[in-house]
Amino acid sequence: MSTDDQTFAAPPQEQVIARLRPHARVLFWPSVALIAICALGGWFSGTLPEAWMNQALPLVALGLVALLWLLPLLAWLGRHYTITTRRIIIRRGLLVRTRQELMHTRGYDLTVRKNGAQTLFRSGDVLINTGLERPIVLWDVPSADLVQSTLHDLMEENLNQVARMRQQEQSAQSRDGFGVR
Repeated sequence: MSTDDQTFAAPPQEQVIARLRPHARVLFWPSVALIAICALGGWFSGTLPEAWMNQALPLVALGLVALLWLLPLLAWLGRHYTITTRRIIIRRGLLVRTRQELMHTRGYDLTVRKNGAQTLFRSGDVLINTGLERPIVLWDVPSADLVQSTLHDLMEENLNQVARMRQQEQSAQSRDGFGVR
């Protein structure tokens, strides 16, 4: 193959590095509330002084279960973070889905923020500053320090690939005479 017929290699296939959700620790208090509501509902079932109170008790218990357990569970299930070799994909919501993508080639600053409970469970918030008004936040991800170092490595690797591709394009253009003024 001559240098004139040289073609550029296709970029490598995108691979999933990690699929993350917020730490399951956020479901602890909703689960305690579920157990307490079921226990109190069973304890007071049939013992209230008025018949209408005994009939309303299951409805109140179901409402509390939906509010204190089901909504936090659905919020937790509706948040996904996918890290691939090319980008970060953030998905939120169950009924109304929001998908946000951030390419590693864009370059960004990373910060890990941890409170006491997050430090205890080795999780944290990863703040991704892209230069926009406010940072993108991966809320309460497990192994936040590992996520941060992985994102640094992926960003550096992608930026190096882009630099190599630009350098190859410039050298090809200068060989062909397009880059000469």
